[in-house]
Amino acid sequence: MILALTAWWGLATAAGAATAYAVLALASRRLPPASLRIFMLAAWLLHALALAEGLLGQPPRFGFAPALSMIVWLVLTVYAIESRLFPQLQAHWALAGLGSLAVLLSIVFPGTSYPVIASPWLPLHWALGIASYGLFAAAVVHGWLMERSERAIRLAAQTDPGVPLLTLERLTFRFVEAGFVLLSATLLVGWLFAETLYGPGLAWKWTHKTVFSVLAWFTFAGLLAGRARLGWRGRKAIRVLYLGSGLLLLGYVGSSFVLEVILRRP
Repeated sequence: MILALTAWWGLATAAGAATAYAVLALASRRLPPASLRIFMLAAWLLHALALAEGLLGQPPRFGFAPALSMIVWLVLTVYAIESRLFPQLQAHWALAGLGSLAVLLSIVFPGTSYPVIASPWLPLHWALGIASYGLFAAAVVHGWLMERSERAIRLAAQTDPGVPLLTLERLTFRFVEAGFVLLSATLLVGWLFAETLYGPGLAWKWTHKTVFSVLAWFTFAGLLAGRARLGWRGRKAIRVLYLGSGLLLLGYVGSSFVLEVILRRP
């Protein structure tokens, strides 16, 4: 299982991405802005190549660790775009550390091989699901930044104005709304095309994955309704966001971890 990438260059790109992320995490406060951008771009590109090698290789591989790696890559993509719009965002070291850990985890646990894709709908189902995970993960990062900024304001310890608190809150809920739309589409595709996706006789079943995913959907629906009708904001809203994201993480990543690592089943 360890080092089971299908080509040496896949391992090389993954190792390069993990190294570049580690340098960013350890030295981000000391590197000049130009060097930060170079290391971030190099890590991002190498990470993308490593993901492509796993997904487009023969046979393609996917599992809990590649899913986590792709989620982190999507979050870093969002952060890279936003940091151009809001240079005050300061999360290089934390996100780079997550990137390094996610890439290393995908080397150790490269996932299950899929010699035959049961349906052309399956890649769409995966893409919608991973995109929704990525958007909710971006919302969690922004929620964490919002909590940190609010705590600094309360303690009168914030010397750098940073991104305004209301801007962070608005960005957080934009990601939640977009993630909710994609999660709804993921569940709808899974329900409508279950037999086509997974084979004859394999209709929608209440597995651990579906139970946690549906619970997450209701949690996020409650969060958006609470914000619209009851004005939820601040810590209460962030706690509900964390709860929904935790349930969603258990849905695919948690279930796949149990199957692949604990039970050792494909």
